[in-house]
Amino acid sequence: MTLHDLELSGNCYKVRLFAALAGIPLQLAPVDFLAGAHQRPPVIDLNPWGELPVLVDGEVVLRDSQAILVYLALRHAAPQWLPREPAGMAAVMQWLSTAANEVQNGPCAARLVDKFGYALDKADTLRRSARILPLIDAHLAHRDWLAAPQATIADCAVFPYLALAHEGGVDLAPYPHLRGWIGRVKALPGFLPMPGV
Repeated sequence: MTLHDLELSGNCYKVRLFAALAGIPLQLAPVDFLAGAHQRPPVIDLNPWGELPVLVDGEVVLRDSQAILVYLALRHAAPQWLPREPAGMAAVMQWLSTAANEVQNGPCAARLVDKFGYALDKADTLRRSARILPLIDAHLAHRDWLAAPQATIADCAVFPYLALAHEGGVDLAPYPHLRGWIGRVKALPGFLPMPGV
């Protein structure tokens, strides 16, 4: 099973982190993003969107980190990582949506501006961050994990860009419950760091 990967990408890191926590072996295929390798074969042949990560597991080829997390959890991991009953699975899925929307357009986008020079509206990224972070902090005020009594792929999906928020000038100091959750993720057996985390 091969992950076409970019070390500094939080979306790629979600997959690497979950694989490490769940004991899923991955072969990493680093992609030279700055040289445009994601826009050329073989990566563009696997994912016409020209984005990373891309997972290849035999005949299965998947793009999008959230989809990859679901696949790995259902195909290669213990059921605790993605509950099979409807309410539990839906609780996880709503956090995958949050990761792909509010977190992606808030703390992640702020990091893209500050760390990588993307031409995005920085003020807008900070407004979006200021809206979502208090909601996440309040959600974690009386629970250890986002979607279940134990860590799930929801935590893996949301973790990277919140743990990297400082790289976008987003201050987590006002959010003690969120910071406590980041500490709990880092304490999980098998935790895998990345630069900046």
